[in-house]
Amino acid sequence: MFRALYTAASGMLAQQLNLDNVANNLANASTHGYRGSRLQFQDLLYQELVVPGSAATQQTTVAEGLQIGLGTRVAASEVLQRQGDYDNTGNPLDLAIQGQGFFQVKQPNGEIAYTRAGTFHLDQQGTVVTANGDPLEPAVMIPNGALTISVGSDGTVTVTQPGQTNAQQVGTIQLATFANSGGLMSNGHNLYTPTTASGDPIVGNPGGSEGLGTLQQGMLEESNINVVDEFIQMIVTQRAYESNSKVVTAADQMLQDVNNMVH
Repeated sequence: MFRALYTAASGMLAQQLNLDNVANNLANASTHGYRGSRLQFQDLLYQELVVPGSAATQQTTVAEGLQIGLGTRVAASEVLQRQGDYDNTGNPLDLAIQGQGFFQVKQPNGEIAYTRAGTFHLDQQGTVVTANGDPLEPAVMIPNGALTISVGSDGTVTVTQPGQTNAQQVGTIQLATFANSGGLMSNGHNLYTPTTASGDPIVGNPGGSEGLGTLQQGMLEESNINVVDEFIQMIVTQRAYESNSKVVTAADQMLQDVNNMVH
């Protein structure tokens, strides 16, 4: 009975973390470029009351044994890398990646971070930056007074200026990919940073030989969260938590019955 209490408690804790994860996914359902996550569970140690394969007699062995599990735990959170839907904004500085890859942005500390959110702006110098003011890497400068800004599917950025008939190339947007994108560290602000698990970034032009996706100008990638699926997961999580809590109640009642036996 004491095992049942602690086993059920581990299940309640795991489902509590699962609900926290669902809540974060739903909270970011409208966050551009957001990648949803799901938790992965593992069973804990087993108490071996009878070891499988142990001797039953001199001629026979135990076929299956007797093992009692001691609960569960959350082992990892997996980032879902499926493509989100597109939102057609018509804004020339809104960019979506069709396929694999991340935009590269330089943080104030000089380190490079990676994002799928393509909501870009111009700062006072004409540099293309994120909403937080972090510039693209490599930097792209838009001349003052540019009439049009065009971004090709291969990342080529061109502008037209007053008095000129031909477009002028002002930069190229490069993307990065990783051997294990699920190993990236989520830092908030739609930014990821590499870890030992993700591997080093593989940088190249969109649509190049590195398997990188292409750019779509005037569009934004929405969150890849399916709200209906998250609500279903929330219901399943709630019922699992409730089931574990009933085990705690049942074990408590059994312990109470044992205590009453002495009267």
